[in-house]
Amino acid sequence: MPRITVCGKILTCAEGTNLRQVLLKEGIPLYNGKAKIINCLGIGTCGTCAVEVEGDVSPANWKEQARISLPPHALTKGRRLACQIQVQGDLRLTKYNGFWGQGDEPVWSLEIASEK
Repeated sequence: MPRITVCGKILTCAEGTNLRQVLLKEGIPLYNGKAKIINCLGIGTCGTCAVEVEGDVSPANWKEQARISLPPHALTKGRRLACQIQVQGDLRLTKYNGFWGQGDEPVWSLEIASEK
């Protein structure tokens, strides 16, 4: 079973599980600020669940590529949408500041667990 290292925790899930669902089920604060209330509920259109992912995940689908290529996101930052990712292997995750998670300051990562 893949292991997901995030917020000082190690989570496990079945291979192929949706990353957004795993994080929300485990109480990981995936959304910044009002994005907790205003988000697309996992259909890949808002971009507020963007995270930096190290590890083995499914390739980006057309929906994710389209959303991440539009401001305030940028393909050069290498962020992915948790709602569009299927976990394939062990992962390490970082969430950044900004409504869409587009910022440069970590909100949470491997060791930090805070809400800014």
